[in-house]
Amino acid sequence: MQDHRPKARFVVGLGNPGRRYAKTRHNVGFMVLAELRRRGDFGWGKRKFHARRWSGRLAGQALTLLAPQTYMNRSGLAVSEMAAFYRADPTDVLVVMDDMALPLGVLRARARGSAGGHNGLADIISALGTNQVPRLRVGIGAARGARDAAGHVLSEFAKSEKPVVDEAIQRAADAVEDWIGRGIAFVMDNYNKKASDNSSTREGGKGL
Repeated sequence: MQDHRPKARFVVGLGNPGRRYAKTRHNVGFMVLAELRRRGDFGWGKRKFHARRWSGRLAGQALTLLAPQTYMNRSGLAVSEMAAFYRADPTDVLVVMDDMALPLGVLRARARGSAGGHNGLADIISALGTNQVPRLRVGIGAARGARDAAGHVLSEFAKSEKPVVDEAIQRAADAVEDWIGRGIAFVMDNYNKKASDNSSTREGGKGL
């Protein structure tokens, strides 16, 4: 008998564990997960898959949220363990992450493609053995002055940037809800339009 139940979806927010990194630019993925937990019915998280995992419902759909606790560069371990346990198709896993190649607050969704220099996504693609993984990038702006890329992504947002970041987190959570109900194509059509189509915002842009 054919199963007509809606399939489960999975959202992975990327970041680094611990208070030291909690408010840094690299932890935007964790920040979006926090907003999704606020909107949905998820209860307390559990330690599983080398990650923090919350299972619940959002927008009427079963949803699992995952925050890898392996540090950014080894995010694939947690995601691959989760995918194996649930027998999840990579296309049902949305990765939310920062991108320093995008202007602050700009969103960019893609259904597939390269990691674009983002080490967390690169590790996930390697661990899953496919680049057919939907992703939602949140712009954190480029490094300025003498600050290098690593120092930039591990820095906190300036006070003047926080209103833009807060709005971006809200829109990213909206995008996740639309991904659940309408799919990645809808998200790309409706959330990418605010990003300029220059070379700095293409999938191949540099991030960490």
